[in-house]
Amino acid sequence: MSDVRRGRTSLRKTVAEEIKHYMLNNRMRPGDPLPTEVELCEALGASRSSVREAVKTLAALDIVEVRHGHGTYVGRLSMSALVESMSFRGMLSPDDDFQVYADLVDVRELFERGNAERIIGALGPQHLDTLDNLVSEMERQGSGDGDGFVASDRAFHALLVEPLENELISQLTLAFWDVYSIVSPHLNLMTIEDERVTVDVHRRIVEAARAGDPAAFVAAVADHYAPVRHRLATARARTSDKS
Repeated sequence: MSDVRRGRTSLRKTVAEEIKHYMLNNRMRPGDPLPTEVELCEALGASRSSVREAVKTLAALDIVEVRHGHGTYVGRLSMSALVESMSFRGMLSPDDDFQVYADLVDVRELFERGNAERIIGALGPQHLDTLDNLVSEMERQGSGDGDGFVASDRAFHALLVEPLENELISQLTLAFWDVYSIVSPHLNLMTIEDERVTVDVHRRIVEAARAGDPAAFVAAVADHYAPVRHRLATARARTSDKS
């Protein structure tokens, strides 16, 4: 990288940090409008090109949102950039995809087990009925259906944590499935017994939630992720033996 380009990159980062400090100092909230480009230049003592580049950087991180024709606003401050980078990491390296998937299995189980009481308290009758329907759909389709079985499983876990209204948990839960689509070709197909256990443990999770039984809920979640880890370890070892 040339000295000129290094200088531009450093300046862009500096201006981006100054915009973030401006937002903090003015106690701005998601959705609040930022000053115009000219006003930001004056407030920060920066050139228009530097402000534009800094705004692009912050927009990529969801810290600001550019609404063309309307202006720039404080963004949703979501974890979408983190989720995207985790998924892309798995695409770049055959070794990393297993590790990313294993990490996400740990995170998902930690969220679901650690929030057992909150999840049970937040799930209403309609949520529980929908979860039951998704389990029935998994049983009806069978893992041989491929996409349908996985789609129902994905929807089940997304709905399970949705009432927590925690965007990070929801995004990482969905990131699990994005990485799964990368890793899945390396995993053995589910046996009939694996399928039966998967359906059964999902049904136990719903039953425990209906009964308001955190201990049974935690046990069912643990039983759900144990075979997932086993399949992952087996596939990882098989892939290593071939290399």
